[in-house]
Amino acid sequence: MGTRLRDMIRAVRACKTAAEERAVIAKECAALRNAFKDEEGDTRHRNVAKLMFIHMLGYPTHFGQMECLKLIAAPSFPEKRIGYLGLMILLDERQEVLMLVTNSIKNDLNHANQFIVGLALCALGNICSAEMARDLAPEVEKLLSSSNSYIKKKAALCSIRIIRKVPELIEYVLGPATGLLNDKHHGVLIAGVSLATELAQTNAEALEHFRKQTPTLVRILKNLVISGYAPEYDVGGITDPFLQVRVLRLLRLVGKGDTEASDIMSDILAQVATNTESAKNSGNAILYECVMTIMGVESIGGLRVLAINILGRFLANRDNNIRYVALNTLVNVVAVDTQAVQRHRATIVECVKDSDVSIRRRALELVYALVNENNIKTLTKELLDYLKVADPEFKPDLTAKICSLVHKYAPTKLWHIDTMIRVMSEAGSFVKDDWVRVLIVLISNAPELQGYTVRSFYRAFQDTKDQESLTVTAVWCLGEYGEMLMNHANELEGEEPLTVTEQDVVDVLESVLKDSRSNPVVRGFALTSLLKLTSRYSTASERIKALIGSYRGSLVVELQQRAIEYGKILDKHANIKPQLLERMPAVDEAHLKRRTAADETLVTADKETKSPKAVANGNKPVAAAANLMDLLDLSVDDTPAPPPAAAASALADLLGSPPRSTPAPQPAGANMLLDLLAPSTAPQATTPPAQVQDPLAALMGGPAAPAPQPPAAMDPFGDLLGGAAPTAGPTFPSIVAFEKDGLRVHFDFSKPAANSQQTTIKATYTNSGPSPFTDFVFQAAVPKFMTLSLEPASGSVVPAGQAGSVTQTINVTNSLQGQKNLVMRLRISYKVNGSEVLEQGQVSNFPAQL
Repeated sequence: MGTRLRDMIRAVRACKTAAEERAVIAKECAALRNAFKDEEGDTRHRNVAKLMFIHMLGYPTHFGQMECLKLIAAPSFPEKRIGYLGLMILLDERQEVLMLVTNSIKNDLNHANQFIVGLALCALGNICSAEMARDLAPEVEKLLSSSNSYIKKKAALCSIRIIRKVPELIEYVLGPATGLLNDKHHGVLIAGVSLATELAQTNAEALEHFRKQTPTLVRILKNLVISGYAPEYDVGGITDPFLQVRVLRLLRLVGKGDTEASDIMSDILAQVATNTESAKNSGNAILYECVMTIMGVESIGGLRVLAINILGRFLANRDNNIRYVALNTLVNVVAVDTQAVQRHRATIVECVKDSDVSIRRRALELVYALVNENNIKTLTKELLDYLKVADPEFKPDLTAKICSLVHKYAPTKLWHIDTMIRVMSEAGSFVKDDWVRVLIVLISNAPELQGYTVRSFYRAFQDTKDQESLTVTAVWCLGEYGEMLMNHANELEGEEPLTVTEQDVVDVLESVLKDSRSNPVVRGFALTSLLKLTSRYSTASERIKALIGSYRGSLVVELQQRAIEYGKILDKHANIKPQLLERMPAVDEAHLKRRTAADETLVTADKETKSPKAVANGNKPVAAAANLMDLLDLSVDDTPAPPPAAAASALADLLGSPPRSTPAPQPAGANMLLDLLAPSTAPQATTPPAQVQDPLAALMGGPAAPAPQPPAAMDPFGDLLGGAAPTAGPTFPSIVAFEKDGLRVHFDFSKPAANSQQTTIKATYTNSGPSPFTDFVFQAAVPKFMTLSLEPASGSVVPAGQAGSVTQTINVTNSLQGQKNLVMRLRISYKVNGSEVLEQGQVSNFPAQL
């Protein structure tokens, strides 16, 4: 038999090592196996109890599962209790042996002893599978209508498990579940409300059914609120808070989206919100559920204000858990009634300064949601005051929120600039580059504030020199508007006077260059600012020149290169220096965003994309070209992606580099030496001049002819000896690709005979309107199975009245020629009478042979 359970527990607790514990458990398991083999019926329940303790310790106990079934089949209650307990602990619904217990549970559900029926219902509610649910649902349905409150409560809770396993069994329990709501026993009521909540969440028809029971639910809640002291159900002076919470949750379900049900429950919700005491946690739980119900149903405005006031009282509670719940709820309901939440703004701002980091973060989210044009100055001041004392780990989030709010709701540009200077002075290391860029764009577009801005940054930098974003912006402003420090330009009324010399400004930039905390990017900005000031500062130009020259031997390659290039500008290009070092033009950020979006989705031959900056970064354009080929897929198909040559062509168009023809594929059996030796055929006198191939055409950006191919009956080395030139390709009808507002785009086609996949399109642009089109740019895009390259247009002005035309060559290769027709999207931009025009369209009327 082994030791008793109490002795085994004592022996396990006395073990000092895991090895000793394993030895004790192994000894007990061996004794249990022997006892199970000997069929010791008198001690079986004790052995199963020890088995459950061993299972709780994490050791395998599968060898004793059948003993649980034997105990369940036993006639006495103590053995059944241990058997069902072992069944719920040692087995789950995935065990096949569970199928053997279905008949025993069915017999116990019909037992005369209510406690045995309760054991069976409890076990079924914990481990029943879908098959068991279907087999035993009729028995549970009968028990829902029992006269015994103990059995009805257990049956309702068991029905929740059955519905979750087999939702189609709702029809069996819907009627009895409604009857449970009229029971007077609180245990039956709370089980019935829980079952009704599960049914309403699972099935729409059940939800409509329980909406008709709203008066019954209101009556239950009203009886609980107005009832006197009931010792049996009293918790902290409140009558059955568990039932009240369950009823409120069910009311929230039935009242959502239903005005009639919401009107019925509005009075009782107001009564619960005003009469429930908040001194105890049980009362706070009821108030929280009441608030969630008010905000979840179609309640009137006054009731919502009452609910938000309750959350405001929660914010004043000393318990951090209650305050967090209040903040979390306010974040979710602020969109429903912002004005009501605004009344508690002062308390919410105080929560931002709380010592608990979770409360601070939630309060910051709520403040962010509360800010608008009317209170931006007040709330931003509070946040800036807290930014000074905030923990370092909290500053990144706080700084990002402040920058976002300032950018979104700033009443004036002056306030925007002043506030950002304060943010940079307090937490400049946490200000992201995006917000620095936004501020620079704002300054460049506010000429009336540029003098004030450079003076403000000069003062701020004198006080704070360890904030990177402040240093970068101040250095940029000094380079752009440094002369305004001396001439006092754009002084505002009441502005504090500032006296600065040219040498003072150079001292500031020199301190940035020599500061060990400055990274190479900041020093590069400082060098550029010094270069710009040479054209505006007369007395300090020689010092600036010497200072720039001192970095020609810098160990940082970027600084060394800048110093050398800037020195060349100062020494050899003094005649163009004033024009070269002019101020940066104002940036139209909206236009910049539109242009960036357009350039990401279209292959363009615009000359503006041919800048060294666009070509210098060798990694980003490749990734952009890869994304570009996906964006340009005009037809949804499973065609494989184009070969590397296609991606290279798209990349060339993206960067504005000279187009390069795609090499023509070689026919089967062709001599591959012909492509290597083809340039030697160019100077032969027998080749017609019109078809002479320039061997450097592909490298220099000119139109490249396809590689020469010999006729079928010709000597394969005929081209080496000056043989006949390739024959001309077939001809195709011309089309009008686009026509609108006087603009006409005409396409002419030609194909080389040797490569049927390649098409050369000559685009002709004419203008029949009364005004010329200037800054004319034509762009095109093709699907992934095609490649496209645009050659530079013959001009950027399309004359009016069809007095002339602009031409452009487009090279297209269709890798699925014969399977899919050529298709192309167009984007045309130009200016007419000073107004920008942007046209887009799709060309689908190409000849079928292309």
